[in-house]
Amino acid sequence: MNTKCILSIGFLTVLSSIAFAQPQKATTTEKPKRKLYMDVHDLGPGKVNFQAVEGAHQKDLATQGEFDVKFIKYWVDEQAGKVYCLAESSSEANLFKTHQKAHGLVPDYIMAVTDGPEARLTGKQLFLDTHHLEPGSVTPEAVAGAHTKDLAVQGKYGVNFINYWLDAKAGTVMCLSEAPDSLAVIHTHTEAHGLIPSKVERVKQGN
Repeated sequence: MNTKCILSIGFLTVLSSIAFAQPQKATTTEKPKRKLYMDVHDLGPGKVNFQAVEGAHQKDLATQGEFDVKFIKYWVDEQAGKVYCLAESSSEANLFKTHQKAHGLVPDYIMAVTDGPEARLTGKQLFLDTHHLEPGSVTPEAVAGAHTKDLAVQGKYGVNFINYWLDAKAGTVMCLSEAPDSLAVIHTHTEAHGLIPSKVERVKQGN
């Protein structure tokens, strides 16, 4: 074998070893981080019942994986014909698409929310109350402070606050509680901090 052949083979061997030594690029991509959303379906008085919503929710659960959505809980106000769904999703659009494909009942609006620490249910009737404040005027810290005041007063009126959700952009706060009636919820808020809800709805909860 001549000298040129030996040099050529040696050069190719060096190139090959360099190529194999190169680090492999990662091929996996991270999924977008999920955020917490509350979506609202306003179907109208007398146009919804809990059993029908339960069936629609099962269809949501069967579809959610396709859009990387995770439904957590839902609440139904049968009298007003409203449904509230709490879910984690990477976007509002994916949450909308899940409802759309699952059963076609798309939400009237979707709120990006933060929540607080959750208390345990005791089996009493549930109420969902809503506070509409100035858009952008409410912070998570302020709502947490008001919630602490609610907890300090609630026993006086037989109320058990379970959790709350804040849409800081819209200035909307929603509170879930167990109570003997809607007036007990209003009295608790009034004495605790004076922020009276614009509406209090009796609801049933599903998971």
